[in-house]
Amino acid sequence: MPAVALAAAERRRVAGEEFFAREAERIARLCHRMAERFARGGRLVAFGDGPLARSDARHVAVEFVHPVIVGKRALPALALTAEGGPVDGQVQLLVEPQDIALAFGEHPKTVAALRIARERGCLTLAVAHVGAEWELVPEEDDPFVAQELVETLYHVLWELVHVFFEHRGLLEGRTERTVHDTGASSFLYPFLAQREDDLDAVVADVRASVLAKAAEVAALRAQTLGEGELPLRDAARAMRARLDAGGRVLALGNGGSATDAMDAVADLRAPPAGWPARAAIDLTEDPGILTAIANDVGEESIFSRQIIAHGRAQDTLLAFSTSGGSRNVLAALVEARRRGMLTIALVGYDGGRIAAEGLADHVIVTRSEHIPRIQEAQASAWHVLRELVELGAQGPPAPAADHPPAPAADHPLYGMVLSEIRQRRRE
Repeated sequence: MPAVALAAAERRRVAGEEFFAREAERIARLCHRMAERFARGGRLVAFGDGPLARSDARHVAVEFVHPVIVGKRALPALALTAEGGPVDGQVQLLVEPQDIALAFGEHPKTVAALRIARERGCLTLAVAHVGAEWELVPEEDDPFVAQELVETLYHVLWELVHVFFEHRGLLEGRTERTVHDTGASSFLYPFLAQREDDLDAVVADVRASVLAKAAEVAALRAQTLGEGELPLRDAARAMRARLDAGGRVLALGNGGSATDAMDAVADLRAPPAGWPARAAIDLTEDPGILTAIANDVGEESIFSRQIIAHGRAQDTLLAFSTSGGSRNVLAALVEARRRGMLTIALVGYDGGRIAAEGLADHVIVTRSEHIPRIQEAQASAWHVLRELVELGAQGPPAPAADHPPAPAADHPLYGMVLSEIRQRRRE
């Protein structure tokens, strides 16, 4: 593995091992407490003030409401961020005693909101030292690595809270436990007659799963950064040249990947101390624009139409996709290339159509089919890319691709999208 990727992956592996080894037991017991709240009709209310907190709050909410793993139930969640007004005022109006309040960041309004939630009787948790009952705080100086640990944390909470729904006798603080009368079949299924009173055994299983998931993402980050080092260096070099020439970064994605685009734009506009702010536009940001295009033209055009409005030859399109095959992302990449924009894609699985058809100038592939882990490794890839943009993309350029980029205007997808747009306008 090249030196830059090796250092970045190793730092994240060590940080992840230390954090999750320290907190695995508490995370497992927190999953139990959260499951109790959900079972009583509670909601997860995630909130924070500022662009970085906003992306995390929205990411965790979409994961709970729209589960991407088969068999996981949809759980009620809200994201309250500064666009809706002062966060503490929103919490005052909306949180209920049975809810779970999750605070991101240390903004005074966030601290005040958390205090309101705790006084109201909510289960409170935070990823900073702000007065929550449960504080799970990465002790990490690098803000990018800290954010990656937080993202893995709330993905793990979402994945493992469901374990306790399979043991409902352990929920809601009940003293009675479910007992299954298996009758004459008990010799075939002896476990069915067991009382659900062994909370510690379930917690131990969940704790082991926390550590396994942390190890899984560490390995996936190493793969992503190792295979992706040359594409990342070339992408950083090209993006820096575009930014220095007055260009902007346009970022996009769907669902959790939309919140990754939000995070990327936040990292560009509000970078760590000492770095210059960079011009960036979040194409997932405006629900009026998104719903207008989706309703009048079609959801496959929600990003490409915005690129028609905003894209310039000196700009960069940054696309996040776990599948590498979302039609609106494909259409956006085609339109961006037609306009001469630099295109960078972070994709999962085997790269999907984006990699197979050469639809982006630089493609970084995270080789997994597990969406939460893909997103976590993509966060690392983006953060390394962001660092390289400012600190220098050293090393030789990557070898040329085996196949030349497809001319966007002649690409069959481009003609298909235009045909669909014209047809819908006639209708």
